[in-house]
Amino acid sequence: MKKFLPCLLVAGALAASAAVLSAQLSIPELQFDSNADLLKFPADTNIGEAAGVATNSKGDIFLYTRTGNASLTLGTSRAIAHGGSRLFQFDRTGKFVREIGQGAYGLLQAQQVRVDPQDNVWIVDQASTQVIKFDPNGRVQMILSRKPEAIRVPTLPLSPLPQGIPVVQAPPAPAAGAGGGRGAEPAAGRGAEPGGRGAAPAGGPLPGAGAEGESFNRPTDVAWDATGNIYVADGYGNARIAKYDPNGKYVKSWGSRGTASGQFNIVHGIVIDAQGNVYVADEGNRRIQVFDGNGTFKRQFLNVGTPTALCITPGPRQYLYVAHTGDPDGMEDAAIYKVELDGKIVGKFGRAGKQVKELGLVNSIDCRSENELLIGELSNWRVQKLTLRAAR
Repeated sequence: MKKFLPCLLVAGALAASAAVLSAQLSIPELQFDSNADLLKFPADTNIGEAAGVATNSKGDIFLYTRTGNASLTLGTSRAIAHGGSRLFQFDRTGKFVREIGQGAYGLLQAQQVRVDPQDNVWIVDQASTQVIKFDPNGRVQMILSRKPEAIRVPTLPLSPLPQGIPVVQAPPAPAAGAGGGRGAEPAAGRGAEPGGRGAAPAGGPLPGAGAEGESFNRPTDVAWDATGNIYVADGYGNARIAKYDPNGKYVKSWGSRGTASGQFNIVHGIVIDAQGNVYVADEGNRRIQVFDGNGTFKRQFLNVGTPTALCITPGPRQYLYVAHTGDPDGMEDAAIYKVELDGKIVGKFGRAGKQVKELGLVNSIDCRSENELLIGELSNWRVQKLTLRAAR
C-alpha cells in the first residue's frame, strides 16, 4: 500500500492543477478606459478590418488592415492578385507617418503584424500565404513561403471552415498530466477527422501537417525566441507550427489537425515567453497549448474560452493577454483575459458589442506596456487603445 501512496499524491496534485486551470470560481473584472479614435488617417484613406496592430520600441504604431482595391494583373505566364490590404505606420500619438509596402504583391488579405526586438516589421498575409519581413526603413528583407500560382476566390472549403471566426465546440479532454480539463470531447461533425483524432489517410501525412519547408496554407501569426529563431503559425489551411533559424532556413514543424496534445483545430495565435516556451491559441479546441522551442508538449489551459489573439508582456514578470470570442459574429460573447504564465487568470475585461469599450472579433493585441493595450478588431473596423486602471 505504501508504494502506491506517492502515486496517489501525484494524481491528487494533478487533479488540483486541472481544477485551477479549467475553471476559477470568481474572475475579477478589471476596470479600464478606452480611446477608440487614436489613429488619424489622411482625408483620402480609410481603415478596413483591423487585422493586425503592433508597436516598435519608439512607440510607433503599425496597422495591417484589409482595405484598398484588390486587382488582378498579368505577370509573365500567370495572373497575379494583389492590393487587398495595406500596411500603415503612425507615431505614438496616432499621427499618420507613411504607408509601407505599397503595391507589393504579397499584401492581399491581412492577418497579422508583429514587430521584432530589432524593430523589423513582419506581416502575415492569409491569402498570399506569405510572411514578409520589412526592415525599420520599410524595405523587404525576407519572405517566407511563395504565393500560390492561382488563388481561388472564394477559397476552397476547409475542415473546419473558420473564415476568420471562432469555431465553437466542446474542448478536448486533457492529456495525462496536463493542466485543465472538463473532460468533454469535441462534437463530431464539422471539423471532425476521419478515423478520430486526426488519423492519417493510408500512406499519407497527417491532416493539416503540411509539407516540410515553407509552403504555408493560410498562415495566421509569427513570433521569435531570444536567439532569433522564427516560429510561424500555419493555422487555417494547415494546423501546425513551423520553425526557422534566424536566417530563414527551415528547421522543423509540429502539429496536425485533431484534438490530442500537439494537435490543433485552427492555430490562431502564437507568442513566446522569456524562457522560450511557445504558447499557441488552439481556437477550435478552445485551449492554449504550451510547448518548448522544439515542439515538446508541456501543458494546456482550458480556462480562457475560445482564444484568438495572444500577446505576452515584456519585463521580469510576464503576463499573457488572451482575446476570447465565443460566437461566430463576435457580438454576443467576448472578453480579454489577463493570465499568469501558469494559466491562472488575473482578471478579464470588455464585452461584445460595437460601442467604445466593447469588442468585435479581436484579431490582434499589442501589449508592449502591461497596462496599455492596442486592440485590433475585425468586425468594428477600428483600433482601440485600452488603459487598465490601477486596482483600488
